[in-house]
Amino acid sequence: MRIQNRITAMLGVEYPIVQAPMGWIARAQLASAVSNAGGMGIIETSSGRLDEIRVEIKKMREMTTKPFGVNIAQAFVRDPDIVSFVIDQGVKFVTTSAGDPQRYCSALKEAGLIVFHVVPSLKTALRAVDAGVDGLVVEGGEGGGFKNPREVATMVLLPLVCEKVKVPVIAAGGIVDGRTMAAAFALGAEGVQMGTRMVSAKESPVHENWKNAILGAQETDTIFLNRFGPGPALRALRTERTTRLEKDPGPNIMSEFGTALDLYFGGDMEASIALAGQVAGRIDTVKPVADIILETVAEFEATLAALSKNYCG
Repeated sequence: MRIQNRITAMLGVEYPIVQAPMGWIARAQLASAVSNAGGMGIIETSSGRLDEIRVEIKKMREMTTKPFGVNIAQAFVRDPDIVSFVIDQGVKFVTTSAGDPQRYCSALKEAGLIVFHVVPSLKTALRAVDAGVDGLVVEGGEGGGFKNPREVATMVLLPLVCEKVKVPVIAAGGIVDGRTMAAAFALGAEGVQMGTRMVSAKESPVHENWKNAILGAQETDTIFLNRFGPGPALRALRTERTTRLEKDPGPNIMSEFGTALDLYFGGDMEASIALAGQVAGRIDTVKPVADIILETVAEFEATLAALSKNYCG
């Protein structure tokens, strides 16, 4: 059953489930599977390989007729014409992240795009709304990837932001199934974003070693890196390398990604940093994206029905 709310109406999707824009990973193979299953697939630009991204967007149009979007991770922008690049791709939805929401919002909206900004705090949420965004992705500190060094859990951050803004909100961080989606909606969200769950999906292009590491992880097997900078903080899987980096991240944590592709696609889990959220502890099977989305929606609806029957009858 299609879920009808502001997010699905705005994005033109069946289900308000968005795939996180993970560098190198969020490309046509994964994103098209998400869009074809009724969610919102997102193509990354944080890898900086815009020539490759252009090809991936062309592939997307060959692999799906459904809506999809593009992310601009501002901290990793190398091309000063990134806004023109995104506009030229003909997409209608863009998420901006890792930077000032006012930097690109006006230009993107003037071109007719729908703009959501990823926020890790109430302060940045209010700044994004003032910038004119159409919506927010509110990301709790338990999520994987690049984080605010002063992380706030989704259970605290999401209702705080939803109480203060009127724009629609997509919840990120800790979302892995229908129960967590229902919890996010109870806290005020109208959509959810999944990252780690999608990294472990069948269509994810990452090496099986990374997927197996997620499947084998306990809820305590992620690690928060570089809390005191310089550079971004990160949440990643615990490995020998990241355990060392927890105590001594060095002068530039980003230098650890110089050999990222050896981990991402070569399977060497010690070659770089395998970003992942705490929900890795709840993932125990590799599933096709379509199964993930349809099972999530079914469990979401069943959870709401059970809560209503048990507590509102």
